[in-house]
Amino acid sequence: MGEFFIVSAFVGTLFFLLPLYVGVEAHVDVRENKCWFRIGLYRFIKILGGYGQLGKDGIALHITKKKAIFIPYAKMADTRKKFEITQGFQLLRFHQIIETGGAESIYGIMLGAVSNSIAGSVFSILQTKYPFLSLKNNLLLTNKTELKVTLQSEVVFNGLVIAVALTKKLLEALINWIRTKKSTASWKKRRSA
Repeated sequence: MGEFFIVSAFVGTLFFLLPLYVGVEAHVDVRENKCWFRIGLYRFIKILGGYGQLGKDGIALHITKKKAIFIPYAKMADTRKKFEITQGFQLLRFHQIIETGGAESIYGIMLGAVSNSIAGSVFSILQTKYPFLSLKNNLLLTNKTELKVTLQSEVVFNGLVIAVALTKKLLEALINWIRTKKSTASWKKRRSA
């Protein structure tokens, strides 16, 4: 019994202190209206993957051949308001490749040069502030009419950050529940008087 306690305490301590690397890879093809994605742990453990498609009312995420999740646009707006990034999540890598038409057009070449210079300026400012950050931007001009974007990013955090974020959310939910309980109780007292 004592050995189990020691081993579980050791594993729990490792989970709270060792860094967790979560990577996200995505490939967007605007012409096909699809976004293939993969979320993994330490670059080789797959957590979630599949593809998504835009629809009239929302986004359909196809996780397996038989399972899909539909997310309405209205629900996404509410989720964005609730989502908050804490200081414990650190972006380590952001690489992007944009593949677009316009290789034979002067406007396409100029647009590519402008987008590369904007990305280079933004990336140099970020690299000055965060020297450990790996940033890459590539642009491929083709003869076809297409727009494809490939993204790779990696975030590092630890279990302690997740525990603090979950505790904060639970405390906020508890405070809101207490407030509604008090307001309901005072409303019932007023009605009975």
